[in-house]
Amino acid sequence: MERFGWLRRYVSPVFLALLVASFILWYIAKLNYTYTTDKTVQVNVDGEEFEVVCVIEGLGTNLLVYMRNSLRIPLSELDYAPSPDEEGYIVIDPQSLQNAISVHYSDVKVVAVRNIPPIKLPVEE
Repeated sequence: MERFGWLRRYVSPVFLALLVASFILWYIAKLNYTYTTDKTVQVNVDGEEFEVVCVIEGLGTNLLVYMRNSLRIPLSELDYAPSPDEEGYIVIDPQSLQNAISVHYSDVKVVAVRNIPPIKLPVEE
């Protein structure tokens, strides 16, 4: 503690405690604001995994809760069409994927979904 003895002459410990307390209160107050941010989500559709970028909007406290990245969505919940470029691949409708992700993220609003790659058509057994 002697290394910081010179600091005690210039800065009061009470001042430092109040500074930390004010920072914590300011941070809590800022979390009550509504924010919009991009979030990368790992999606698993019947065994095919890919990443999409979601634009989500919500309170700061709710955005902190949704750090979980992996979602499992059955293909039956999604609208899709055959890929015009690659045979054996499908293109998922962005609106249906957005709705499916919104079901899992109930406290925040999913504004948009970007970067949806074509995926292989799952083989039915």
